[in-house]
Amino acid sequence: MLDRQPMLEDELIRLRPLQPEDWDALFAVASDPLIWEQHPAHDRWQEPVFRAFFEDALANKGALIAIDRASGAVIGSSRYQGLEEADGGSVEIGWTFLARSHWGGRWNHAMKRLMLAHALASVAECSFLVGETNTRSRTALERIGAQLTDRREERVMADGTVIPHLTYAITRESFAKGPLAG
Repeated sequence: MLDRQPMLEDELIRLRPLQPEDWDALFAVASDPLIWEQHPAHDRWQEPVFRAFFEDALANKGALIAIDRASGAVIGSSRYQGLEEADGGSVEIGWTFLARSHWGGRWNHAMKRLMLAHALASVAECSFLVGETNTRSRTALERIGAQLTDRREERVMADGTVIPHLTYAITRESFAKGPLAG
């Protein structure tokens, strides 16, 4: 059974379960409108919108806060969503965001490497849903070895807008051979 709120860390980043007292530090990161510029929830930098996101993350019990190991600063979050037991199991990794100071691959790669290694010890596949027009996130997924699948889904955003999403996937086998292996 997959523990969706583990403690994970490497030399760059520490991931731990999100807690209510993380609000101030995480909102300080999320309140940068440029983080959400290409995201379907482009207004998530606003306090009421982020508050709903934060509360949902806590209720979901799969959210992890990301901390820069060198500085101890909160730099973002990600989460495991859902867990399907059929066909070897699958879990979604998503809702990831990082402070712009930590863009460029290094921290995202570390976060995803840790999350994927942990999840793929229990499930056969990790999926990632991304807004069809979110080229920044799509490029980031392709750089970590995620493959675009033929699965599509429409998600309703908090404001009621329906956004087409694409599904990318990484399996145990593709992870072992991909850019995050080792």
